[in-house]
Amino acid sequence: MPHDVILRGGHVTDPVNGREGICDIAMEGGRIAALGHDLGPAREEIDIAGLHVLPGIIDSHVHLSSWLGGAVGHRMLARAGVTTAFDVAGPVDSVMQLAARHGTGLTLACIDYVRPGHTVDTANPHTDELRDHLARARASGAIGLKVLGGHFPLTPEATARTIALCAVEGAHVAFHAGTLDTPQDMRGLRQALELAAGHPLHLPHVNAYVRGTQDHILAETLETVRLLEAHPNIWSESYLAPFNGNSAKCANGIPESVATQRNLKTGGFTPDAQGMEAAILAGWAHVHMLVDGENILATGEPAAAEWRAADSDIGCSFHVNPPEARINLAVMKRANGRFAIDALATDGGGIPRNDLCDRGLALVALNALTLAEFVVKTSAEPARMMGLPGKGHLGVGADADITVIDLERRRAVSSFGGGRAILRDGVVVGQGATILCPPEAEAGLRAMGLATVPTPPFQFRPLQPFL
Repeated sequence: MPHDVILRGGHVTDPVNGREGICDIAMEGGRIAALGHDLGPAREEIDIAGLHVLPGIIDSHVHLSSWLGGAVGHRMLARAGVTTAFDVAGPVDSVMQLAARHGTGLTLACIDYVRPGHTVDTANPHTDELRDHLARARASGAIGLKVLGGHFPLTPEATARTIALCAVEGAHVAFHAGTLDTPQDMRGLRQALELAAGHPLHLPHVNAYVRGTQDHILAETLETVRLLEAHPNIWSESYLAPFNGNSAKCANGIPESVATQRNLKTGGFTPDAQGMEAAILAGWAHVHMLVDGENILATGEPAAAEWRAADSDIGCSFHVNPPEARINLAVMKRANGRFAIDALATDGGGIPRNDLCDRGLALVALNALTLAEFVVKTSAEPARMMGLPGKGHLGVGADADITVIDLERRRAVSSFGGGRAILRDGVVVGQGATILCPPEAEAGLRAMGLATVPTPPFQFRPLQPFL
């Protein structure tokens, strides 16, 4: 019987299975059927000679809700070669609705934010309220919770309660460091490790806390590595883009996000609506503006007009991430040989910085990472953390999640998710979405037209593998 698809002549890099070299890959029934040469016929044969074949890229930090990122994030991720993505904020209902209408064939997981005045009443929710929120979030498809400390902080006590609750319930929990009494910097990072109290915790975008505001930036970088090495209950990721991502939305003349207020002050602007408009006009604040089906970074009067037309409810970015931190944190290792920061992610999706191939492969070109190490940080390690043994590698029987890249040009050419094409020769062709979700959410999500994969409590494990 012929295989469904054979990719012929590509250079395969699969560090999990120790494979490095040119071979063909056969896909059948959504899985890897065979690797090697002389694999026989297929219903479709694709010549990829001169290109490199990697396990499907997993972006472990994206945004795909109407609140942050938006519907176009699906297309943007597909064009970047991503096959699996993790929305690290929600709100979960919006993520699922947009996935049902605008999906491009990706596998998705989502956590839901703990936000005062939205999902909880105050900045100091107690355990019963947090437990109720987690139950609602799970019923809608979320596999855990996100504390938005840098944007909408809780008290330290409520933050610790959220982390402890998720540990007991087997829910994933991520914490954007920062509380009502501690800002998003090295102080927030140190406090995050303390508040985790040994419980599993996903610490997102570590580079965002290392900006040289408390000490020399290289000293902060080294301290971060030592701290994470001493806390094996923490799983972390960082990104390589020089700009961050925020909300430009203002309420009562003030940006809602604490991070946006702080970034305006950093640029010398007042932390209010007038300062936001002035920052956009001056080129300090970059509005996420939709152009030709994708979000781009825009400044000046066209961007200010877009911000006004949206009544300020639009994304924005500031160039605040120094290279000393984001590059060193991407490549530094612990004493045991594992990476100091477990994964490379983007904090992208609808935020225009889906640069795992562009900037990540630049590190490969500089010999700062090997291509196999790039695969570890962008596929194998995220798959391990997410409890997905069928992803992150190209062994026989694995999910047929594949990203084909042009290494010299540092871009994705084609990709497949479960053997189905997502990206073909740079054109997005995938449709729909597969959601990693709690069993109690499956029926509702399927009624929306989404495919589902049951993800029981404790499957996601933001821990070092030796625990």
